[in-house]
Amino acid sequence: MSAPPRNLSSTTDLHGVRWLRSSYSTGANNCVETARPAAQPYAGLLAVRDSKAPAGPALLFSRTSWARFTAAAHRI
Repeated sequence: MSAPPRNLSSTTDLHGVRWLRSSYSTGANNCVETARPAAQPYAGLLAVRDSKAPAGPALLFSRTSWARFTAAAHRI
C-alpha cells in the first residue's frame, strides 16, 4: 500500500471533518485549524490548514511529527 499524500484539498478530500481552532485564537482569522480525519487512508493523521484559506490545501502530519513540531515551537 502506498503512503498517503503529505497535503491535499481540505474541502474535497477531507469533507466532513471537524476543524478546530485554538481557544487562544482571535477573530482575525490569523491562525491554523486542525482536524483528525477518521476515514482511511488519513485515519491517525493530523490535518492542518490556514484559517484564512479554508478551501485551500491541508498539510498532513503524523501524531509524532506534530508533537515534535509543537514542542520545538514552545521552546522558541
